[in-house]
Amino acid sequence: MKYIGAHVSASGGVENAPQNAVAIGANAFALFTKNQRQWVSAPLTEKSIALFKERCAAGGFDARYILPHDSYLINLGNPDDEAIQKSRAAFLDEMKRCEQLGLTMLNFHPGSHLNKISVEQCLDAIAANINLALAHTNGVTAVIENTAGQGSNVGNRLEEIRYIIDRIDDKSRVGVCIDTCHFYSAGYDIVNDYEGSFAALDNIIGREYLLAIHLNDTKKPLGSRVDRHESIGLGLLGLDFFKRFMKDSRFDNIPIILETPDESRWADEINLLRSFE
Repeated sequence: MKYIGAHVSASGGVENAPQNAVAIGANAFALFTKNQRQWVSAPLTEKSIALFKERCAAGGFDARYILPHDSYLINLGNPDDEAIQKSRAAFLDEMKRCEQLGLTMLNFHPGSHLNKISVEQCLDAIAANINLALAHTNGVTAVIENTAGQGSNVGNRLEEIRYIIDRIDDKSRVGVCIDTCHFYSAGYDIVNDYEGSFAALDNIIGREYLLAIHLNDTKKPLGSRVDRHESIGLGLLGLDFFKRFMKDSRFDNIPIILETPDESRWADEINLLRSFE
């Protein structure tokens, strides 16, 4: 079974996210558990936590299909001493918020070397900082999202993600989210070499680590390393890719999250995707 949703708004409190997911006909969703543009946010209140859990239960949302995303400010590979302290603290706070909400995953972009250190040094730092967060939390899996490779971002190559995983102490608490827009922009031709691209994922990272999908079309060409999402079927991936994806059982029973740019289309996009099953 496919669990499909979108990255819905949590404006006014995390407790509003499940209702926003219900409104678009989702059976999965993503959210920010705090303001993604601020380093520090007010703690979650007991009321918000209770309402979030109550509304998830009422909407039929299982924690296995809820994929919180951390703040875009966080860079676990930052070479600057002061900056990395802020990122470590913010990432740990995000993990603890997931604990409080009864969620089992935290999705995040691995980081950037900022052209100040080598890619390998950056990947080593990311792994070390994930280990720190895992050591101070329980029950929450760190879910690394592949990137398009824009700028100095790492994680666009599957080998780089595998490098990080190899250095995680508790491999039962690390996984991967594949963003289809990023995957294509990074050079994996999921349109003309669908099987080869996903076979590479299986062979390099391993199917057991695939915990989520960000299902997005793309505005930018193969290998462009530019991250520009497009609505389903309106970009370069085309509807045939999404038809094939929805019939592919390897993507059953994990959260499939839309981050497409036109929120008004989300309900229609979900219905369209379900028509392909």
